Amino acid sequence: MEREANEMCCVHSDVVNKVLNEMPPEETLYDLAEFFKIFGDTTRIRILYALLEEELCVGDMAQLLGLSQTACSHQLRVLKNNKLVRFRREGKIVYYSLSDDHVRSIIEKGMEHVEE
Repeated sequence: MEREANEMCCVHSDVVNKVLNEMPPEETLYDLAEFFKIFGDTTRIRILYALLEEELCVGDMAQLLGLSQTACSHQLRVLKNNKLVRFRREGKIVYYSLSDDHVRSIIEKGMEHVEE
């Protein structure tokens, strides 16, 4: 006898209940998905990877990555608004770096995964 498409079959209800109790709220999962979308752009990944090595000003970063300063500044703004990079001002020059070791870990772990 075939089961209806919408009929739910749960063999391990204890496991399902345990996972449901540990599952973060839907809003938190949405925020996490939005966070990972930031890493879905090659230009932003290139910027983050460059900042793994060195603090850089916009001009140096644009030259390094073959971008216009406008394009580079736009992507840095996205990264800054999402707390992935920080900046410091030295006169008229703004230098960018990774905001913390969490960002470094995310990039490094991602690289480990794709290089397996």
